[in-house]
Amino acid sequence: MRIEVVAAHPRAHRSWTLELPDGADVATALGALPDPDALAGIVGHAVFGVRVNTDATLADGDRLELLRALRVDPKEARRRRAARRDAG
Repeated sequence: MRIEVVAAHPRAHRSWTLELPDGADVATALGALPDPDALAGIVGHAVFGVRVNTDATLADGDRLELLRALRVDPKEARRRRAARRDAG
């Protein structure tokens, strides 16, 4: 089966297409990444936006997303943007 692995960064993204055996799980996909450094800072995984554990079984055509920690709380970021906008 073929899956896509995607890692998003603030101003860029990386993606890999992997060929895995049928019934492979997230852990197998992570182990098959050609660049193990891509896992630095990863705090979770999702398939099409739904969080999954490393034992979740993947299906052909799945998009495995590597999730990183938020740097700023989204509510706080909005407050900061609004304050800058109001200040001029």
